Amino acid sequence: MTSSSASLQQFFQPPRISSRRIRRPLSQSAGAAANSPTRKAVEDATERLEPRVEEREGGYWVLKEKFRPGINPQEKVKLEKDPMTLALEDGLRQLAATPFEEIEESKSGKIDLDVRLKWLGLFHRRKHQYGRFMMRLKLPNGVTTSEQTRYLAGVIETYGTEGCADVTTRQNWQIRGIRLPEVPSIINGLAAVGLTSLQSGMDNVRNPVGNPLAGIDPFEIVDTRPYTSLLSAYVTANSKGNLSVTNLPRKWNVCVVGSHELYEHPHINDLAYIPANKNGRFGFNLLVGGFFSPKRCAEAVPLDAWVPAIRVVPVCKAVLEAYRDLGSRSNRQKTRMMWLIDELGLEKFRSEIEIRMPQGKLERASPEVLVVKQWERREYLGVHPQKQPGLSFVGLHVPVGRLQAADMFDLARIADAYGSGEIRLTVEQNIIIPNVENSRLGALLEEPLLKERFSPEPSILMKGLVACTGSQFCGQAIIETKARALRVTEEVEQRVAVGRPVRMHWTGCPNSCGQIQVADVGFMGCLTRNAEGKICEGVDVYLGGRIGIDSHLGELYMKAVPCDDLVPVVAEILIEKFGAVARVREDDDDA
Repeated sequence: MTSSSASLQQFFQPPRISSRRIRRPLSQSAGAAANSPTRKAVEDATERLEPRVEEREGGYWVLKEKFRPGINPQEKVKLEKDPMTLALEDGLRQLAATPFEEIEESKSGKIDLDVRLKWLGLFHRRKHQYGRFMMRLKLPNGVTTSEQTRYLAGVIETYGTEGCADVTTRQNWQIRGIRLPEVPSIINGLAAVGLTSLQSGMDNVRNPVGNPLAGIDPFEIVDTRPYTSLLSAYVTANSKGNLSVTNLPRKWNVCVVGSHELYEHPHINDLAYIPANKNGRFGFNLLVGGFFSPKRCAEAVPLDAWVPAIRVVPVCKAVLEAYRDLGSRSNRQKTRMMWLIDELGLEKFRSEIEIRMPQGKLERASPEVLVVKQWERREYLGVHPQKQPGLSFVGLHVPVGRLQAADMFDLARIADAYGSGEIRLTVEQNIIIPNVENSRLGALLEEPLLKERFSPEPSILMKGLVACTGSQFCGQAIIETKARALRVTEEVEQRVAVGRPVRMHWTGCPNSCGQIQVADVGFMGCLTRNAEGKICEGVDVYLGGRIGIDSHLGELYMKAVPCDDLVPVVAEILIEKFGAVARVREDDDDA
């Protein structure tokens, strides 16, 4: 594979593909009757395949006038002002220097705060932390350093109890409590340690996910780090802002698979690269269209396409441009890429990607998939040998992904003292310390942080626990999730003994940031009524989500269970569905 600087050159200023250059054969001659049904169908199809966006001076893409009727409110916001001007035209500095009350006085100012700043990775917590922001970073493959972790810890430390950090379900950092006036200096600090928050929210490409054990796994198929780094560099134009992909119809997820375990969860991504050889060349088969939303969840489907490794970025670019050009921008609940695939049909969607490839060609999928189907999923928590002799990695359980500044400072110190200064994040909200010399393992395991907070050997139910932000900070969440997930799990463990891992995920609302559909047991927040008829926080319970080669999305099992009644319900589910055994409790003996 060529170096990132060389291989990305051709993508930042590619030949532009316009509707004039995309030639599609008509199935009927020009002399056919104008009212011919066949000709009408061809004309309709041709119009549907006309790109709906056009490039403005400066590189920003906007909807053409003819396609603007019926667009959703978010599209109107993007038409009124390009959100990237906040990053590229000193708009952020001006906004940060303006008193908050003054910004709030205008409609445009409120939209800047609540919508446009998301293009810079800044999310105003208007409902629960008014005047404070969450900042989401770009962290390809979940690889971070002690220096970066220390910097982020320093930022949230200044905000006291308002500040904290989360490991996300996309191997990423989110930090909380930020005030707008400090944002320009924070962004400068991020750049100094090699981080960016650019294009990490709203209608942008999310953090590229890869194997958390990339480069250290004795059984890895391919080191995913170079590919995820290339993808992130393309999407953000090396952290300068890539205007060609900042106006998508909705958010878009990508991952590169490098493990037999499919730690990367390819079936829930809009584009997933699956390692496969073809005619002696290494490359990837492609899956497309996986997503979660309040109205629909869908697994990714095979595109029947294979690309050599050197075409990882060009095919990503082609898929993104097809989605940008043709995706619907009306009903916000029907704008994810799978809706476009459904509308066009998979083969037509594939052809739209093909004509946007550099050579206008896309090879068919290869049968030589390198992921071994009959592979027992390995545990990454705990101590495990690396492919490098004499070194091990240590997986640490971070309860529901929440960290305080002191935790992060301690993690950075541990990574330096025992490893190589590197820290890996996982999609299950946990952390891996790689490159620990075997002679130092004993001392590491005795560290108070591992004994008291982030255990390498958590209980069997705790190790599979995932929870979204919840109503503590998120305005869309219907229920509180993180503290409740821990409390319910602890109480369930007192009632039943489980003999095998059971993954339990919590999400505060139907947006499913907690990815409950991939869990063995999922809890989606709702409002319901308790036994006294009073409105209370509750959950819809999902069962049957699977990850790995036989991935399957979970299905609704029970609706509207009051959270206060949940512990016995979960205990019963674990007994009936997962072979758990009821514990003998002291109060049972007393009874």
